[in-house]
Amino acid sequence: MLLYPKVFTDYAKHRNEYGDVSNIPTPNFFYGAIPGEEITVEIEPGKKLIVKYLATGEPHPDGHRTVFFELNGQPREIVVVDRALEPENAKAVKADPGDANQVAANMPGMVVSLAVSEGDKVKAGQKLMVLEAMKMETTIASPHKGVIKKLVVKPGSQVDTGDLVVVLET
Repeated sequence: MLLYPKVFTDYAKHRNEYGDVSNIPTPNFFYGAIPGEEITVEIEPGKKLIVKYLATGEPHPDGHRTVFFELNGQPREIVVVDRALEPENAKAVKADPGDANQVAANMPGMVVSLAVSEGDKVKAGQKLMVLEAMKMETTIASPHKGVIKKLVVKPGSQVDTGDLVVVLET
């Protein structure tokens, strides 16, 4: 610890996040498993898990993949982040409720249309865009007068409640 404090800090962080991985065979830990490969992991004295890797699914648009395996003969699947992929749809930024120039989505749904463009001057209450969820549409209006500094979304974008959709400039 004294000679390599950074190495110890990284080790401690990894152990806190993933637990004790010393029971995983070294080649599987460093290189992963090949389809059909089966390993035995002793989780405590007398308790062994038999893990058989089956396959990895196609990438999801958000940068995740589904991994299929058997645990003691029972089929299982788990969704994991594939750090080698760049997500097609980046993680949404939440609007700061304390910043009056940040306009948030008022419900989860899809952006159907935009009524403004960047650089447009808007009045308080002016329609900025329309969201749709389950065939119900709602309008997002400007909270005050200003200029559209940035449109964060485009038609077809999926948003969640509180996601940043427009940045205004007063």
